[in-house]
Amino acid sequence: MVKHIVFWKLKAEAHGHSAGENARAIKAKLEALQGRIPGLLKIEVGIDFSRSDSSCDLALYSELESRAALDAYHAHPEHEALMPFILEARNERRVVDYET
Repeated sequence: MVKHIVFWKLKAEAHGHSAGENARAIKAKLEALQGRIPGLLKIEVGIDFSRSDSSCDLALYSELESRAALDAYHAHPEHEALMPFILEARNERRVVDYET
C-alpha cells in the first residue's frame, strides 16, 4: 500500500475567491474522486483551523494499492482536470509518498 500526503498553502485570493473558499472547493473536488479512480482506496482532505505561522491551509491524505496505482492516479483524466484549479490557487505544495 502507498500513502500519498500533500500539504498546500493557498494564495489569499485566486479564481476571484478567498483562500477559505478555494480550500472548500479543492476539498470537494478531490473528495469527489473517491470510487472513481482504480487503485485509489481512500481519500480525505482536511482544512486547517489552527491558522498558525507554521501550518498549511489544506491537507490531502490518500491510500492507494501500489506505486503503479499512484502513477495511474496522477495521470487519470479526472485528477488531471483538477490540477489547473489547484495550481492557480496555491502558493506552496509539499508531498510525501511512502509504502506501508
